[in-house]
This record gives sequence, C-alpha cells and structure tokens, in this order.
Amino acid sequence: MSNDQRLYAGVDVGQPIYDADGNELGTVRGVDDDGFYVLAPEASPEKTLGEARDITGKDYVMWRCWECGELGRIEDELPAECPDCGAPREDLYYWAED
Repeated sequence: MSNDQRLYAGVDVGQPIYDADGNELGTVRGVDDDGFYVLAPEASPEKTLGEARDITGKDYVMWRCWECGELGRIEDELPAECPDCGAPREDLYYWAED
C-alpha cells in the first residue's frame, strides 16, 4: 500500500471504522484506488446475495479475491475458494461491478 493510497482514503490498515451512530463496523483490511475495505467482526452475520444487492443497489454483484484480485460472478453464493489462486472463502468479498 502506498502512502498516496493512505492519504487518499484517510485511513490505515487496522484502524477501527464506525458508523454515524458510533457503532464499530470493523477494522480497515486494505486500501486501494477504489477506497478501503473493512473486515467485519467475527460476530457479524453473513450477508446473503440478496442483501448484498440491496446494500450496493446493483443487480450485478461479483466476488473478488483479496489475495490475487481475481473476479467472478456470483451465482448462488461465494465459491469455497478462489479458482485462480486457491485462497479460502474468507479471502473473497462482494464486489459490485458497473
């Protein structure tokens, strides 16, 4: 991660992130040109594909691998692992593609 990315997002890896009511949403997992990614606490419920579409407002929701950047279309759920690099499901996250 470059210093420019940190300055752009105004956050750093490991920093806690809060909503407008002061509830902790999780910690910053990574930063890239698109913004920053939050790792939710262990107790957070998993989101269904329908909930992910409701959050993003987009029907075309994909998954992205944190390790290699591979993208894939979500059919019913996230794959068990990244088909490109073998990273486990925990390293995959929802990605809204325009």
